[in-house]
Amino acid sequence: MKSHFSFSKKDRNGIFLLVFLIIVVSTAKWFYQATRPVPVFEDEQVIQWRKEVDSLQQEATGKEVQLFPFNPNFITDFKGYSLGMTPDQIDALKKFRAEDQWINSRQEFKNVTGVSDQWLDSIAPFFKFPDWVSRSNSYSENNDKELRVLSNDQKTDLNSATSTQLQMINGVGPKLSKRIIEYRDRFDGGFASLVELYEIYGLKEEVIDRIKARFDVKTPRTINRILVNSATSNELVTIPYIDYELAYQIIEYRTLHEGIDSIEELTKIQDFPENKINLIGLYLQF
Repeated sequence: MKSHFSFSKKDRNGIFLLVFLIIVVSTAKWFYQATRPVPVFEDEQVIQWRKEVDSLQQEATGKEVQLFPFNPNFITDFKGYSLGMTPDQIDALKKFRAEDQWINSRQEFKNVTGVSDQWLDSIAPFFKFPDWVSRSNSYSENNDKELRVLSNDQKTDLNSATSTQLQMINGVGPKLSKRIIEYRDRFDGGFASLVELYEIYGLKEEVIDRIKARFDVKTPRTINRILVNSATSNELVTIPYIDYELAYQIIEYRTLHEGIDSIEELTKIQDFPENKINLIGLYLQF
C-alpha cells in the first residue's frame, strides 16, 4: 500500500502542474463560451418583417407625423405609437373597446387611457366623433338645465320613443338605443317602469338619469302582481331574480313572521338581491 501512495518530489511537482493546467484550460473555455456571441438564425420571412418594422419605426420617428381628423376609438398599435402613446395607454384603450364601450369625449379618452394634459392639448383637436355624438354632446351642454325642469307632460313616452329620439341623449348611441328598443319589444306593452332601464346592459347610471329627465313611461304595460303573503313557490319563481331557493326562504320568513308587510322587509331574508329590489317590487303586491 505504501508504494502506491508514496511520491517523490518530482512526482508531486508533476501532479501540481497537471492540476494547474486543468484549471487554466477550464477557465479559458468558460470565458470563451460566456463572451462568444450567440448566432441568431432567422429565415428570410422573419428578416423581411424585421426590416419592415425598422423602416416603419424610422419613418415614424424620423419625421413629424401629419395628423388628420380621426376617431380615437379606432387607434391602432402603430397609430398610437406614432402619436406618442405608451404601450400601457394603448392597451387600456383596447381593453375598454373590447368591452363594447365607446369613447365619446376628450375627457373620457383621458380617463380611460391616462394620457397627459399636454398630449391631449396637442392631439385632441383632431378627434372626430360620429355626428350623433356631437349632437348629443351639444344637446347635453346646452339643454341639461332645461331637461331637469321638464314637466311630465313635456316628456316623451319611452314606449313610443324612436331610435333617433333616444340618441339625442348624451351617452346613448346606435347600439344602446337598439338595446333599449329590443328590451321594450320583449314585452307585450313595452316598459312597465323606468326601473327596467337598469336591466339594459351598458346603460350607465348617469345616462339613465338623463333618460329619466326627458322620457317617462306614460303607457306602462300591465303586470299581474302576485300576492306575496299567499303566493306559492311556483308563482314566486316567475318573478325575475327569484329562484326556488329564495322562494322557499320567502315562504318560510312570512310563516315565521305571520306575513310580510312591505318590499323592504324582504331585504331581511338572507341572499335577497337588494340591488334588484325595485324591479322585484313591480311584480309583488303586499
